Amino acid sequence: MSNPSTPHDAVFRRILGTPSNAASQVRAVLPPGLVARLDLDKLALVPGSLVDATLRWRHTDLLFTAPLDGREAFVYVLIEHQSGNDPVMAFRMLRYVVRIWDRYLADHPRASRLPAVIPLVVHHNDRAWTAPVEVADLVDLDVELIEAWREYLPRFRFLLDDLVGVDARALRERPLTASVRLTLLLLKIAPGNPWLVKELGPWADELRAVLDGPDGREEFAALLRYIELVGEAEIRDQLHDLITALGSDAEEAYMTIAEQLRAEGRVEGRVEGRVEGRAEGRVEGRVEGRAEGRVETLVQQLTLKFGPLPETLLTTVRNASADQLRTWTVRVLTADTLDQLFG
Repeated sequence: MSNPSTPHDAVFRRILGTPSNAASQVRAVLPPGLVARLDLDKLALVPGSLVDATLRWRHTDLLFTAPLDGREAFVYVLIEHQSGNDPVMAFRMLRYVVRIWDRYLADHPRASRLPAVIPLVVHHNDRAWTAPVEVADLVDLDVELIEAWREYLPRFRFLLDDLVGVDARALRERPLTASVRLTLLLLKIAPGNPWLVKELGPWADELRAVLDGPDGREEFAALLRYIELVGEAEIRDQLHDLITALGSDAEEAYMTIAEQLRAEGRVEGRVEGRVEGRAEGRVEGRVEGRAEGRVETLVQQLTLKFGPLPETLLTTVRNASADQLRTWTVRVLTADTLDQLFG
């Protein structure tokens, strides 16, 4: 598996890459009749990515295998995280499904039939999905001709989980693991949100449930890392207070993530603290931002997304204020062009 290129990729792969978590998402969004015939208790992750290298800043994917009516089948989950819809996503998903079949035939050269592949796209942003979800709708024909010729056009449609239309109540009602529920919530509300901690307050029970889970500390740390990377610097004191209220183990995980990010240059600063007792312990700390780490991170993200940067643009980034760097670092995750990013 290639290294994730954005915070979205990292948290998605860490949480949804665990089969039990992925199974909960599949149960929540696939048609009940199909779920009943999939043995999701045997869902297993297949290593590797099918996403084109040039598109990995926009999409990340996970491929699973599971028995379907006793036969081998695949569940292909892709997350879409750009500001606008991918207008040819249906075609891209068809290509990825064909790649799965190509790989299957290479491994089973005597096969005469192909395994079922269930394609699911998870979309998160502030704009609802409007692009076609069926390949036939991409064909450049008048509506009447498409309907007349639909029998002869490729029949391929992907399932869409558009988080834009999923509110907090609906998310609460989904049969998800706490880790997946919070991942989807954070993908929706965390980037650049100055009121994030206030909105996370009612979800404190879910945060605690993540920490108490089988891989609790690692998954809790992945969620905290995501918040630190895409959230506003101003929320850190409030976030620290929220995490402290969950217990000393939660606070310890928070301070560990802050230290790791500082060491990586993602969050530059100094953390001062001490823990006083298990029940009454409190870590007093603060992260003092420095521009150097943000410049390095932003340049890396820009180059990965847009290719080599002109020297004038590099100069602009290096001379920017801390507020500008914070804004651009969040905006680069969803901007489609440099003009959109810096405009």
